[in-house]
Amino acid sequence: MTRLLLAIGLVFAAFAASAQSRNQATNAGAAGVNARLHSQGYKDIRNLRPGPAGKWVGKATRNGAPVTVTTDRAGTTIAR
Repeated sequence: MTRLLLAIGLVFAAFAASAQSRNQATNAGAAGVNARLHSQGYKDIRNLRPGPAGKWVGKATRNGAPVTVTTDRAGTTIAR
């Protein structure tokens, strides 16, 4: 019984550590995307979230107009 509880505890700890590392990677990615968008002239960047196929989607302002931005790993940004 003790071994079973220990095994369950280890599985839970491994799952928690995995989830934390995924959140840290996502936050680091958002910071990088935010910096890239700023360097491309976008302001007031918000609501950045990972999208499909490694792309990031969010809202920003460029030349005073609100836009929805989508950027990929290569740095290609599309504003609508």
